[in-house]
Amino acid sequence: MPAYRRNRASKVSGMNRFMQNDYLSLLTRLVVGGIFIYASLDKISQPSEFARIVYNYHLVPGNLVNLVAIILPWVELICGLSVISGFYREGGILIIGFLTVVFITAVGINAIRGVDLECGCFTVSSRARGNALSLLYRDLLLLAVCIYVWLNRSQRFYLFRQ
Repeated sequence: MPAYRRNRASKVSGMNRFMQNDYLSLLTRLVVGGIFIYASLDKISQPSEFARIVYNYHLVPGNLVNLVAIILPWVELICGLSVISGFYREGGILIIGFLTVVFITAVGINAIRGVDLECGCFTVSSRARGNALSLLYRDLLLLAVCIYVWLNRSQRFYLFRQ
């Protein structure tokens, strides 16, 4: 086999090893799931404060703000548990990825508007303000990890295998 084909074959197998690494799969699932579980807890315990944050983004119609503030944290919690346990992992990671895209869009729109707002990511505290650019970078990194988790087919450390 010519050298250029061997190199290409080794790169492909290296990428396959990376994409199917059981330990990296476990780590990324724990990170993504853990982030969304942790992010949901304060919002679940203080829905009225979270509703105020959702309202301040000015992206959700006023009559839906309370509904979003009540449902969104539970979706984050359930999807985080899903990704970690492996129970409907693909659905959970797709929803988390979609939510991350929504968060990126919301932060981006308000950054363009010049609005300095509370993130509402991990706490509903009024002191939780974030630099829009750092929030965008963080969320883009999170989206990349979500894509890895979605593409990874390893099921070695799942509580529920499909």
